[in-house]
Amino acid sequence: MKVTFLGTGTSQGVPVIACDCDVCLSSDSLDNRLRSSILIEENDNFLVIDTGPDFRQQMLRENVKRVDAILFTHEHKDHIAGLDDIRSYNWIYKRPMDIYAEERVMEALKIDFHYAFTDFKYPGIPEMTLHEISNNPFEINNIKIIPVRGFHHKLPVFGYRFKDFAYLTDINSVPENEIEKLKGVKVLIVSALRKKKHLSHYNLEEALALIEIVKPEKAYLTHISHMMGFHKEVSLELPHNVMLAYDELKLEI
Repeated sequence: MKVTFLGTGTSQGVPVIACDCDVCLSSDSLDNRLRSSILIEENDNFLVIDTGPDFRQQMLRENVKRVDAILFTHEHKDHIAGLDDIRSYNWIYKRPMDIYAEERVMEALKIDFHYAFTDFKYPGIPEMTLHEISNNPFEINNIKIIPVRGFHHKLPVFGYRFKDFAYLTDINSVPENEIEKLKGVKVLIVSALRKKKHLSHYNLEEALALIEIVKPEKAYLTHISHMMGFHKEVSLELPHNVMLAYDELKLEI
């Protein structure tokens, strides 16, 4: 299995004209982060988790010619806003995109992308087939996927486990019975927004605490805001088996 970090940042960490912090203006590419998303390649299948506003840019940068399915963690705009750009894959492969999400997230997609679900299909709209998932294992093209329930403050979100690898983003708590689903993973990716405590995200200390419970061989931190600090400086503070992820990082698992 190959995993590519399409983006490792948040809307709080995107360089904008109004932001003059040193991290946002850093010349180190490791500090320049697009919105969080990953690409998974397994048995000639290409799966994407979350399509934030940078989805098109990420696909072009990585030269992703095919996407077989998209999974969503939750419905916040920084994780779904780029969904319209699946239309290019619709055109090339002449089929709808398979979308996997829980019911609440699918209802949000139907609102945000209402024009894709009307009775009259305007030519060229994004086409998708929605697959409702629950907190039970499911398969996509013979790839077994185990949802892991976490909470983004009070909002339920899904992380996903694939064999010995798991991806959790936008969480600040995981119930004990759900943590059991993570036992035995070799690689854990988990969000860590910043060092200071946050209402709806793990901070660095909390993410490291989860890693200590799960005990993966390696762990990578994602969904990193500019408030975390510089990549090179923060990296020196981390345990030997934990690293800050960065855009374009590729893992063989």
